[in-house]
Amino acid sequence: MLGDLTERDRAILALETAWPRHGGAKEEVIRAQLGMSAARYYQLLGRLIESEAALEYDPMLVGRLRRLRDSRALRRSKRSPGFVG
Repeated sequence: MLGDLTERDRAILALETAWPRHGGAKEEVIRAQLGMSAARYYQLLGRLIESEAALEYDPMLVGRLRRLRDSRALRRSKRSPGFVG
């Protein structure tokens, strides 16, 4: 449900939606707007895009982020020793 998202969750999703419009380093924007490290941000974002609440809140964004995550994971697995594809 949408009510399951915290204000911080919505701020994280908003930053991901708006990022192409921001100039400068993303890490600086994360720290300035959300007051957290980039590592913590990406940790929370990773959990957030797995939630049904986030998917209901912004299905296009969450779907895009899930596809990006999955394609990166596939590329990493192809570079791993022992990959048979």
